Amino acid sequence: MLEQAMEQFGVDLDQPFESLTEEEKELIFSGSKGKEFHFHYENDFGGVRDIDIPFEGVLTNINRRYHETSSDFTRNQMRNYMNELTCATCHGYRLNDQALSVRVGGESGLHIGQVSDLSIADHLALLEELTLSENEATIATPILKEIRDRLSFLNNVGLNYLTLSRSSGTLSGGESQRIRLATQIGSNLSGVLYILDEPSIGLHQRDNDRLIDSLKKMRDLGNTLIVVEHDEDTMRQADYLIDIGPGAGQFGGEVVAAGTPAQVARNKQSITGQYLSGKKEIPLPEERRKGNGRFVEITGATENNLQDVTVRFPLGKFIAVTGVSGSGKSTLVNTILKRALAQKINRNSEKPGKFKKITGVEHLDRLIDIDQSPIGRTPRSNPATYTGVFDDIRDLFAQTNEAKIRGYKKGRFSFNVKGGRCEACSGDGIIKIEMHFLPDVFVPCEVCHGRRYNSETLEVHYKGKNIAEVLDMTVTDALEFFQHIPKIERKIRTIQDVGLGYVTLGQPATTLSGGEAQRMKLASELHKRSTGKSFYILDEPTTGLHTEDIARLIKVLERFVDDGNTVLVIEHNLDVIKTADHIIDLGPEGGVGGGQIIETGTPEEVAQQPTSFTGQYLKEKLHLS
Repeated sequence: MLEQAMEQFGVDLDQPFESLTEEEKELIFSGSKGKEFHFHYENDFGGVRDIDIPFEGVLTNINRRYHETSSDFTRNQMRNYMNELTCATCHGYRLNDQALSVRVGGESGLHIGQVSDLSIADHLALLEELTLSENEATIATPILKEIRDRLSFLNNVGLNYLTLSRSSGTLSGGESQRIRLATQIGSNLSGVLYILDEPSIGLHQRDNDRLIDSLKKMRDLGNTLIVVEHDEDTMRQADYLIDIGPGAGQFGGEVVAAGTPAQVARNKQSITGQYLSGKKEIPLPEERRKGNGRFVEITGATENNLQDVTVRFPLGKFIAVTGVSGSGKSTLVNTILKRALAQKINRNSEKPGKFKKITGVEHLDRLIDIDQSPIGRTPRSNPATYTGVFDDIRDLFAQTNEAKIRGYKKGRFSFNVKGGRCEACSGDGIIKIEMHFLPDVFVPCEVCHGRRYNSETLEVHYKGKNIAEVLDMTVTDALEFFQHIPKIERKIRTIQDVGLGYVTLGQPATTLSGGEAQRMKLASELHKRSTGKSFYILDEPTTGLHTEDIARLIKVLERFVDDGNTVLVIEHNLDVIKTADHIIDLGPEGGVGGGQIIETGTPEEVAQQPTSFTGQYLKEKLHLS
């Protein structure tokens, strides 16, 4: 439609957009304002349509499709062309002028919108400085006590950097959990059983200490707290520890040890106990890498709470960006550095945060963001398909004598196309039963019994196993099974190397945790040929990982760096931070009290910086205290 409209309106689409006149740009964006053009359309089924219509314009078209569609997919596609801007009338405060004319603390005081934009720590400071007349104090005292108590609860669970106006959709899972925890602390209930799943996620060690104190207060009120946790400090402060293991997946599921932290530490069968006792630990590197002498430099970063900082990221090193919660780490790395590099390297259109310039991009040819998002949205995606090893396995089955006799090609062993798959379930292995007002129920297919393939395909065997049985193998078993096929063995070994030996090759991607999905992405990167010019970004990769898994993760990341690449992690875990070659520490506080570079250098150098909270906790890990 655009091509036909522009041809009839005399606009040359072969010239750059910036070369068009303002009238031509307005025509493309806003439409022909009622002036009609002849539109000829043929669909895939031979249907022809000829009609004279006005051209509605690209912006009008996007806006109409966004608001009229009932499809989430279409709405998300249209949203890619949109950007959120602050309202010019209320300046983002959401209230009219009458509501904003009311101020606390006299004419120079703040209105409710400005108060909502303060961080919790600044809000508490404002309450201390607030001066009221005798009459005003009488009215405000009970209200101020309630506000102060509620803000103190949020402050004590490490959320002092959040603003009250922060959108709930932008909160991390850990932050949301701690807000709910703060409301429970404020209720002063007793006799309640609380269950918390890794409340320390995203917390700096200093904030974690505050959280532990809050949990103890809840216990002292007469409550019981069950905490699922990998954090060593939280485990040491527990009254009773239950260690599940000994391994993961099918190799776990047993209670290995139970008792006080001291009792678990003495249990030789418990891996957790060995780390608690100090028998096992993540070692310090023998020497810090020197890097390749090149840098990527961000100059004048001012997004969110960043205070016009200039940062150098040395290439060819393992870099850790550290700092207390809310100090500006994610803003610097995810909002500015990652998006700026993506624009230059990947031609990505996502707009980075405010900064003046970036230099050194020419030293890189790949940017890889390895996050904890799922590796696939449907059960069809699995570790074998994601890492590409399933293509090689299907090739192997197609080369067997039985397959050649039957004329089966590689496609016969795919559960995504017709031919070899079970048609009753379309290769899913499960059937979805819609329950209308209840969640959908998934049951195994009655024809293939969850094996995804038809009976003819399953009659082809390699070393006594059919394709479905191979997909049911754990990575550890598959490594031994394919040990004499180097191409397959190499790819499967990378999954084993990242600590996922317990996962089956055909395990649906939707059942993998965030940490497992992230490690699967690392495995996929491991078997690719390295150029030595790749830049890897990982945001808190230790989330949900046991210390043993963290040790494996560090070894994998070091393999990337040893190939000449650069790995950057945003991290609070001291075991990861102490193994880094270069630390960039932000702070000193969270929110408006942060956004500054406190120290950069090796872990030993940062540990000597008295104003760095990370440095203070790092001293013990480096055996400097």
